[in-house]
Amino acid sequence: MSEFTRPMEGATEIPPAGFNFENVSRNARLMEAWTNAKEQAEAMRKHHAQHGMDVAPMMAGGGYPNHMPLAKKTGTTIAGIVFKGGVVLGADTRATNGDEVAEKNCRKIHYVADNMYCCGAGTAADTDQTTALVASQLELLRMDLHLPHATSLRMKTAVTRISRLLFRYQGHVSAALILGGVDKAEGAQLYSIHPHGSSMRFAYTAMGSGSLAAISVLESAWEPDMEEADAVTLVQRAITAGIFNDLGSGSNCDICVIKNDGAVDYQRPSLTPNNTAPFRAAITRSSRMDMKPGTTPILDSKFVPHKGATLADVTVTEMEVS
Repeated sequence: MSEFTRPMEGATEIPPAGFNFENVSRNARLMEAWTNAKEQAEAMRKHHAQHGMDVAPMMAGGGYPNHMPLAKKTGTTIAGIVFKGGVVLGADTRATNGDEVAEKNCRKIHYVADNMYCCGAGTAADTDQTTALVASQLELLRMDLHLPHATSLRMKTAVTRISRLLFRYQGHVSAALILGGVDKAEGAQLYSIHPHGSSMRFAYTAMGSGSLAAISVLESAWEPDMEEADAVTLVQRAITAGIFNDLGSGSNCDICVIKNDGAVDYQRPSLTPNNTAPFRAAITRSSRMDMKPGTTPILDSKFVPHKGATLADVTVTEMEVS
């Protein structure tokens, strides 16, 4: 039975129809809370001024408490375009864990086959395992069909495999993918695949939390039959726009160029817009902070060898059977 005909276990929650005005009341409550906090801060500032107290701490940050919600992020910018000689894929390298940067050099452009690569946005583990699983399935398919090499695989085959895999889990696998590559049947191709399994072919596209900034760059400068150098520069600009305008995107920019002749140029990193080494090197540090051995005198020392646990140290308690 195909995953398209297998019924899902458990009912799927269907969102209500029509317009949703929940945020209207939320925004009104936030505005009321901020107005009240502003009035309280203003009254306290006047009280401090009348009694000759310092009002500088009150005026820090604009003088009013910040009761607005903090910015949250989901984190990634991936993009791809089709040019005259193939496909260019790009991605940032920041991986986040909630509000923290978990990794600064995360690989988001994954190998699928010799003639196709896949950019992943969403949960890092889901994108890694999804692309690895599909890559192994395509290699087994290649051997089963006795194809001479991996470049003989069709792009639509990979799209179908990924879409069926994601559709089976109804969006619970958090993997938003951009698949790019070339094949002998249709040449250079670019697909966006959403976590629920839907897919669509594009000449250029972007996904992830920084996709709004990236797609604006692509829409303003993309042209049919672009040269390779211009295409790489455009993708770099799109990823950089996501890096500097999205809290969840950052660090470096990776580029993967897949050409019509089967050659692959994987540039990791292609750009390092957040390289802090020159700024750190420009900071003058005092030599007094370098504590040499012997700076602090040792008054006494004692060495206690570690004792390993043996069976004699284990207390055995009989099991209660009554």
